[in-house]
Formats: sequence, structure tokens, C-alpha cells
Amino acid sequence: MRKEIKSSVPADNEIILGILNDSKDILNRLYKTYFPMVLQLVLNNNGNEDDAKDIFQESVIVLYNKVKSGNFELNSKLKTFLYSVCRRLWLKRLNAQSRNVRNIEDFSEIIPIEDDLEKHEEKDRQFTMMEHALKQLGEPCKTIIEDYYLQNRSMQEISEKFGYTNADNAKTQKYKCLQRLKKLFFQS
Repeated sequence: MRKEIKSSVPADNEIILGILNDSKDILNRLYKTYFPMVLQLVLNNNGNEDDAKDIFQESVIVLYNKVKSGNFELNSKLKTFLYSVCRRLWLKRLNAQSRNVRNIEDFSEIIPIEDDLEKHEEKDRQFTMMEHALKQLGEPCKTIIEDYYLQNRSMQEISEKFGYTNADNAKTQKYKCLQRLKKLFFQS
């Protein structure tokens, strides 16, 4: 008999059944699958990794209690449900801590949760495409782009590192590299 290989992303009904059956494996897979999106949400909104862990834990408890109550009805993808619970919990915490001067409640009314999640997924897709394009770019362009945009190095530092005669020559090379990167990015 061949052993069936489980997908790393559990199906929604698999998670619900796992919670009903007190499966620790399902809770571990739930954490591995959905925590990164919550971490990104919290980090992008004045939080840190510990805050994200707390918020995610609270959302899993909300899900657990709803499923165990016996009358849980999922009207969206589980990912959307968890994201919306985490988002509401985080906005509530920010509001309570008065970290944000703007009225957070107004912000949560403007952007529907589904739109926010779609934007998050689109950004992830674009970052993956950019990472792929950067890998294809080759040297010295890859390092020049990374040094300038990710390491915040000056054109003078880059000029010295690569042996260009002056910062203007390095700037010209960076421009050519960006053009190549754009071409690679939009081809994928």
C-alpha cells in the first residue's frame, strides 16, 4: 500500500473536521499555512512578530470555539475568515492602544476584507515574480539593484565597489539594469 501524501495546505473541511476531532496535526498545519499572511498584516500595521502570534492565536481560538459550538457555518474560504478575524482583532488592539491617530473604525469600513485579502495576494504574487526576475537578471545588475534598493547604498559606494570611474557611470549602469529587470518582470 502506498502512503497518501497530505497537501501542505489543508482543505477547509479537513481543518473543520480536524478541530472537531481535536487533531493537533491539523492545528499545526493551520498555523504553518495561514500564519505568514497574519504576520504580514500585523508587520505592515505597526506591529511585531509577537503581536502577530498573539492575534493569530486569538483567531484560532475564535475559530475553534465556533466550530466546537456545533453551529459554525463557513460562508467564505477559511483563509478569508481567519484573515478577517485577525484584521478585526488587530484593529481593535491598535484602537485600544491608541497607536494610530486616525480613526481605525473608519478605515475598516472603507476597504472590504475580501478586497484587502485580494490586494495582499496580488502583492505576494508580484513579489514572487520580481524575485524570479532578479534571479534571471545576472551579475553585476542583480547586486547593483540589491545594493541600491535593498541595502540603501549610495551611488558613490556602488561606484567604488564595482570600479566605475564615478557615481554617474554607476547610475547609468543602474538605469540599464532596471530596464532589463523591467523587461524580465513583464515577460513573466
